[in-house]
Amino acid sequence: MAYIDGFLIPVRSEDREKYREHELKWWPAFRDLGALTLVAGWGDDVPPGKHTDFLRAVDLQEGETVVFCWMTWPDKDTRDAAYKKMMERSETDPGMTPDAMPFDGKRMVYGGFTPLIMEG
Repeated sequence: MAYIDGFLIPVRSEDREKYREHELKWWPAFRDLGALTLVAGWGDDVPPGKHTDFLRAVDLQEGETVVFCWMTWPDKDTRDAAYKKMMERSETDPGMTPDAMPFDGKRMVYGGFTPLIMEG
């Protein structure tokens, strides 16, 4: 069964292109490890809520934009194996250090999801 990874990421608004390039750089590695799709959406109409919202979820700061992303996988086992390989790679790849990321990873929100509905 398909599997979905979802992410909310705070990105400095001035780093929009840098962030896009970052995702495009890493997409082939995830694709080669089995990911089926990647979608990265730049916040355009993200209103504040009364009780909670995307903005507070990532503690959005002035000059930042919230990014909503997801990747789909053929199944959870493929995703888990891919993340294991990427974690191993992160131990030796300087491009995967927190300082190399064009966002504050400490405020990223993420999770894995089993599809309830997936229409195409």
